Amino acid sequence: MCSQIQNTSLVSSSKIQSQFICYLSTTQFVDLCNSHSFSSWPACTKATKTQVSSEESMGRSCDHDALILGLLIGFCVLFQCSATLLDTNAFLVVNASKSSTRKMPESLFGVFFEEINHAGAGGLWAELISNRGFESGGQHSPSIIAPWSIIGDESMLKVSTDFSSCFKQNPIALRMEVVCDDHGTNICPDGGVGIYNPGHWGMNIEEGKTYNLVFYIRSSGSINVSVSLTDSIGVQTLATTNIIASDVSNWTKMETKLEAKGSNPNSRLQLKTDKKGIVWFDQVSLMPSDTYKGHGFRNDLFKMVADMKPGFIRFPGGCFVEGEYLRNAFRWKETVGPWEERPGHFGDVWMYWTEDALGHFEFFQLAEDLGAAPIWVFNNGISHKESVDPSNIMPFVQEALDGIEFARGDSNSTWGSVRAAMGHPKPFDLKYVAIGNEDCWLKNYRANYLQFYAAIQKAYPDIKMISNCDGSNSPLDHPADMYDFHIYANASTVFSMANTFDHTSRVGPKAFVSEYAVTGNDAGSGSLLGALAEAGFLIGVEKNSDVVEMASYAPLFVNTNDRRWMPDAIVFDSSQSYGTPSYWMQHFFKESNGATLLKSTLQSNSSTSLEASAIVYRDTEDDKNYLRVKVVNFGSNTVNLKIMIDGVDANLLETSGSKTVLSSTNVRDENSFANPNKVTPVKSLLETAGKNMDVVLLPHSLTCFDVLMKSDITQMTSDDKSYVSSM
Repeated sequence: MCSQIQNTSLVSSSKIQSQFICYLSTTQFVDLCNSHSFSSWPACTKATKTQVSSEESMGRSCDHDALILGLLIGFCVLFQCSATLLDTNAFLVVNASKSSTRKMPESLFGVFFEEINHAGAGGLWAELISNRGFESGGQHSPSIIAPWSIIGDESMLKVSTDFSSCFKQNPIALRMEVVCDDHGTNICPDGGVGIYNPGHWGMNIEEGKTYNLVFYIRSSGSINVSVSLTDSIGVQTLATTNIIASDVSNWTKMETKLEAKGSNPNSRLQLKTDKKGIVWFDQVSLMPSDTYKGHGFRNDLFKMVADMKPGFIRFPGGCFVEGEYLRNAFRWKETVGPWEERPGHFGDVWMYWTEDALGHFEFFQLAEDLGAAPIWVFNNGISHKESVDPSNIMPFVQEALDGIEFARGDSNSTWGSVRAAMGHPKPFDLKYVAIGNEDCWLKNYRANYLQFYAAIQKAYPDIKMISNCDGSNSPLDHPADMYDFHIYANASTVFSMANTFDHTSRVGPKAFVSEYAVTGNDAGSGSLLGALAEAGFLIGVEKNSDVVEMASYAPLFVNTNDRRWMPDAIVFDSSQSYGTPSYWMQHFFKESNGATLLKSTLQSNSSTSLEASAIVYRDTEDDKNYLRVKVVNFGSNTVNLKIMIDGVDANLLETSGSKTVLSSTNVRDENSFANPNKVTPVKSLLETAGKNMDVVLLPHSLTCFDVLMKSDITQMTSDDKSYVSSM
């Protein structure tokens, strides 16, 4: 009978109450009757008396439960309240009994880094010089040298490129012929003439900090080169030194430190001389001395990622891995070894040059520094417009095997020794690889995939492999440990996909939601609306974490000067950064990695706009256990929510807690450099914590309620098996 009521459309508050009571266990119903003003209800009075008499005559038996259940059913059918339950229009029942829990994967939520939007070059990788090897125009001469520019005019110097570099893979060097002098008839202007580099839309130079400059130089005569950091027009000098040498007839590496005496977020590096002659420059690098652990990562951007506590990091793409053409794909072997010897490449999907200083080694170092599991996505012989025939795929298979050996091999192995020479003799902890990106329906994918799979399984049987083909609705036709699942859609669609994996088979490969985001008009440059829809989807991921192994938002970074894709999680320029609402939304899920999921049932008259989940987690900062309830209100109305925690002794829950809310006055609000905190989480005291909580959900909001527990989940005492619910 209650089942019939559960299927009835919830059109009035009394029907909501009836449906809610049908979900209650014996214990929950008695708790309800003992709370607030419900004890005066006839049904509550009768049920309580029956409980006492039953316990006296029969003990805690199944007959007792059946008798109470009968009364509940009668209550469901006959009792219709004329008033709401304390104006409550939604109920969330959380079952915390030990039999109703499930541990979630340790790496459920992580991040996906792709070299897009200048995320690495001019972003997370702290190199301040753009086009440091003069190779961005290709291995041609003459060639463009942008963004390098000259200081002076053609009557004073002539700048070109040639093939005189000492680096075989980077043959281009810059040739600067100075025709003016410090004496005679053609005298150089004060300070000399030369070249400058503005970096990636300006260098952020900060007073008191030190910058490490490295460059290679050659000249037939002695040199006196002024090296300086200035403002964008070369007027304000922030740091300066002189490089003087009598013999640089062969390529010579110069290193110096520049200590800034002033600050400017739009600075440039200048190399000038007033001495007549020809000077060659190559491989010019300028790095802040205070990168994260000296590993080359920009501190503020690294911290923003680290604060998300990612369980994994997927890299280096994305379409960046594939390329429009294979000649422009990311090839890992060209990104390891000394930075001066890396040829770099033009990413023809996102249309910019990268020196690949953020290469195969640095990505694994990044994962290690973040404490995140590395997931390497490698090219499988397929680009957007090309596909290697299966009969010719083995060189690509070997390249993948070599890339794994670089990460995991002994320091005496062929590629493990290269890693060791780069300063990391201990192998990296690589356990996951993805065979291609979004290639499932492209020519030769399956045939090539099988060859990669067989070779990797034979050499590294413990490595889990990820297929590009979706297995959420039907079984894969090839072996895999996980399958890739991507979703980009409008807000309503993404929110509605919270139940996407509800009916996915519980056996076979698990899902890796490696790319999800709200896009289009709903997203703007990163809106609250998009973040709330994504949060609803992630709650569905949590509840289905028995079949979903991992999930990550995309893209992670965008340099505001090169917005190739919107929205993104983190926005930055040379000197500042902020998180979009989607970035802050992910903070609500960072404690879910390895946490315990509790069964929960939500009943409301706005069921299409609410999503909720409950977990128990241990806070690594204070080493205490918390019960967290997360609720998304995707609707435009305020919701009064009653939360009831069943299956746990009330004495194990503190009576106070905290509430954190992500919301704003307008659902399309965004953050910006002018107002970076417009949409950010707001934390406050929750004064009415415990087993029964009456809370208010703001319109268009994501809220989490954290209640301190006095013990961990394994010490919960109640085990009410009469409560039946899906996660």
